[in-house]
Amino acid sequence: MSDASGPMVVHDVRRRMGSVGVWLAPPTLRVAPVVAERDAAAEIEASGYGSLWSGEGIGGKEAFAHHAVLLAATDSLVIGTGVANLWARHGATMHAGAATLAEAYPARFILGVGVSHPHVAERSGHRYERPLQRMREYLDQMDTAAVAPDAPPATEGYLRMLAALGPRMLELARERADGAHPFLTPVEHTARAREILGPGKLLIPHQAVVLERDGAQARAIARSAFGFPRNRSSVYTRNYIGLGYDESDLVDGLSDRLLDAIVARGDESAIARRVQQHLDAGADHVLVHPLTREDLFADPRPDDLVAAVDHLRRLASALT
Repeated sequence: MSDASGPMVVHDVRRRMGSVGVWLAPPTLRVAPVVAERDAAAEIEASGYGSLWSGEGIGGKEAFAHHAVLLAATDSLVIGTGVANLWARHGATMHAGAATLAEAYPARFILGVGVSHPHVAERSGHRYERPLQRMREYLDQMDTAAVAPDAPPATEGYLRMLAALGPRMLELARERADGAHPFLTPVEHTARAREILGPGKLLIPHQAVVLERDGAQARAIARSAFGFPRNRSSVYTRNYIGLGYDESDLVDGLSDRLLDAIVARGDESAIARRVQQHLDAGADHVLVHPLTREDLFADPRPDDLVAAVDHLRRLASALT
C-alpha cells in the first residue's frame, strides 16, 4: 500500500472494479464536448465495465478537473488517471487533488502517476532526466505533503499506481505504490510484471483493441495509432527488446508480430480471449482501449467518442 491508501480502500476499489475497465485516449476526449463525455461515461457504466481511465497531456484537459466531471457523471464507476503527468504539477498539488477527489467519491478514484515522455517534460519547462530518480523524488513530495499541517483532511484514502514498464520502475511501484499501470504491453509483460510486483499489488495493464475481423484492415488501424518507429532510447523500445523482440520488429510501422502482441484484433470472442490471457498472466483488471479508425490520434474528431462507446457496447457481452 502507499501512504495515501489503506487495506479497506484497496479492498473496496477491487470489489467495485471487477476484471475489465476502459481506457480512452486524451486526443479523443480533448475534442469531445463535456456533455458528450458525461453521456459516454454513463453508457460505459451501464454496459457493465468497472472503471474508466484516461491520460493527461500538456495543453489538453487538466487531469483532476476532467476526472471530476467523469466521477460526477456516474454512480459507482471507478475513475482513474492513466496517467496524471508529474511534470504538470508539484507533488504536493498532485496529492491534494487526489485527496480531494477521494474524499468526494470514496473508493472510486485511482491516481495513476507517470513520468510521460521527453517532449512532454520539455513543453512543461523541464528536462527529462533520470526518470526513476525523478519519480522517487516526486513520491517523496507527495508523501511529505500528505502529513503536512496544511494537508487536506485524510478522511478517505486513494490508490496510487505508477506507470511502470521496466523492472526498476516496477520495483518502485511495489515499494511505494499500490501497484502498476503498464501501457501498450503484450501478455508476456503482464506475467513479468506480476513476478516483480508480487502477489499483493494491483496490476492494471492497458490493452488496445480493434473490433474488426479483416486482419489487414485491423492492422492498418492499429499501425496508424502505434506503428511509428521507436528509437533505441525509448522506454517502449527497451521494454520490447527485453521481452525478446528485436530491431526488425521496431521499424517500418512495427512488425506484424509485435503489432499483434500489443493490439488485440478480431471479433468479440478474440478480444475477450486476449483480455483473459492478461488475467491468467496475473493482471487484476484489464483496460480495454478501442481503436475505431485510422489516424485516430493524428486527426481526432468529436464523433470518435461515440464510435468508441459503440464498440465498447458491442464488446460488453463478451467482457463484462
